[in-house]
Amino acid sequence: MESNDSNSATGVKTQEISVPPVEGVAGGGTSYGWVDGGLQGSSLGTGAIDPTKVHSADLLHVWSMPSTANVSQQEAPRPLEHVNLLAARNERESFQIALRPKVSWASSGIAGPVQIQCTDLFSSSGDRLVVGQSITLRRVVPILGVPDALVPIDPSSPQINLLPGETTAIWVSLNVPCGQQPGLYEGEIFITAVRTDTDSRAESLQKSERYQLYKELRTCLDITESRDYSSSEEMVQRLSSTSTTLRRLLVLPAFQDCQENNGFGDMMDEDVMNNVAVRVKLSLTVWDFTLPLTPSLPAVFGISETVIEDRFCLEHGTEGWYDALDHHFRWLLQYRISPFFCRWGDSMRILAYTCPWPADHPKANEYYSDPRLAAYAVPYAPILSCTDAAKNSLRREVEILKTEAHWSKAYFYLWDEPLNMEQYEVIRNISNELRTYTPDVRILTTYYAGPSGSELTPSTFEAFAKVPNVLRPHTQIFCTSEWVLGTREDLVKDIIAELRPELGEEWWTYVCMGPSDPQPNWHLGMRGTQHRAVMWRVWKEGGTGFLYWGANCYEKAMIPSAEICFRRGLPPGDGVLFYPGEVFSSSHEPVASLRLERILSGMQDIEYLNLYSSKYGREEALALLEKTGAYLGPDRYTHDHGPVDVMRGEVYRTCRS
Repeated sequence: MESNDSNSATGVKTQEISVPPVEGVAGGGTSYGWVDGGLQGSSLGTGAIDPTKVHSADLLHVWSMPSTANVSQQEAPRPLEHVNLLAARNERESFQIALRPKVSWASSGIAGPVQIQCTDLFSSSGDRLVVGQSITLRRVVPILGVPDALVPIDPSSPQINLLPGETTAIWVSLNVPCGQQPGLYEGEIFITAVRTDTDSRAESLQKSERYQLYKELRTCLDITESRDYSSSEEMVQRLSSTSTTLRRLLVLPAFQDCQENNGFGDMMDEDVMNNVAVRVKLSLTVWDFTLPLTPSLPAVFGISETVIEDRFCLEHGTEGWYDALDHHFRWLLQYRISPFFCRWGDSMRILAYTCPWPADHPKANEYYSDPRLAAYAVPYAPILSCTDAAKNSLRREVEILKTEAHWSKAYFYLWDEPLNMEQYEVIRNISNELRTYTPDVRILTTYYAGPSGSELTPSTFEAFAKVPNVLRPHTQIFCTSEWVLGTREDLVKDIIAELRPELGEEWWTYVCMGPSDPQPNWHLGMRGTQHRAVMWRVWKEGGTGFLYWGANCYEKAMIPSAEICFRRGLPPGDGVLFYPGEVFSSSHEPVASLRLERILSGMQDIEYLNLYSSKYGREEALALLEKTGAYLGPDRYTHDHGPVDVMRGEVYRTCRS
């Protein structure tokens, strides 16, 4: 992307001031300290401004920013540059457009409304990426003063209001389908200052409305004239009359200016035709490589069923409950995440399951066989209700699933962070039960310390590293907290040395409350590269999977539109990666966070690194991370976006043949 790095100098002088970050928010990168200045402001005088008669460049600053930039409301304007992106097939690549008013052209307390329109992207061979399908626009909305929520912009009414003295960001995502032809795709985004609704109502019929009506009438006329109804004289007469009426409408004076622009595109309106819009040129190179449908790294993320039940007033097991869980599951799959639903019991017992329906239900095989799902949790129902019925249900579930090809994706998640030998004994007993059903069962256990009551002192790293010896053969996926490692990558070797891969043992990791700044995590207010680096760290340390405890674990609420409150005692953003759509509009579609989009980018980066490894070896791929400056360690990674593009570009350059 041709743009200055998200936190680098713009090449012009800006006043430097010190503004503290949002209270309770770790990390940096929110661009506090930027103020207006450096770029030339508007030369317009005082008085009422008609945006239809003034070029939008005189009314607002427009510039592009990378996806790792946290564009704050204080962000200073920068020069507008051509946006160049690179993406594989089955990949999403995003960037941001920042808008800041120079003057106000409205009288209602806002600086003024702007309209944002994007063309389809075309290649020289005629292939294209379609707006609304492959190209989406979302507005970045601050949460606790930090840019985070990505609220969809209605493509039928792509208009937003700008506030005086504030920068607003638009998140633009390009989704490349698996079957897209490689090549260079080009298009434009048009940013246009428009009148307020009050001003627009002063005219009975705006030119944009007349132009839309003109197009519809023209289409209707084409249809009636191109079809042969000669078999029915009456039909012919009716069509002839309709044709005459339509032609009479099209020559009305109201449509005269539309006729002059009859050949101009299929979606642009008045402002573009008058050439008053700021034009952002966009190029995307789609290269001849497809990201695998099944992610190389299983990343399992929890969704609290109780949060969904409370907020949407759903009774467990009802049709609405199943619909809500199904909707969340399918929505999260687009982020290369393998979701699981969870309900918590006492002492950190957990019922974790990927599919709400039993294994013999038609929907179950649809879930488990989905190629986008890298791993799935099998529900251990007795964890919450140890009855004969629950045990019989579990046995039947395992007997059905173990005969399927997707059984290799299955795991049981029974207990979160067991702390003592008594809890370890429960895991052992459950494991013994499951192993009577099938010997190849996989159990995942998360932990950040050794168990109390054992021979070793639980707070020591030695006890932590020796956990596999205590839980073998009752756990196959040893999932450890990155918090324990701190910045010492050398400790990874000690953990892996205790594992026995020949027994199917794996090492996964997780983040939650920690680690904190400057290490990678997904807390609100951390740098964009800090969010993205979570997956760089996983790949560099050699983990074979990743777990995140909760994606919707905000405070309890009883109505969908209730304000989102992060849980007390947790860093802001911890456990919340998306928001209910009802908080921002009437939409029922979940609203992604910036952090969730950066998780997707990190997951995609892993596929790039794996591709490079397959051609040159893992050591060379590790060297690529370091020599580009993208990631050297948990406290040494790029704060700017440039090295990310350099790394991806090097993979493209060396692996495309």
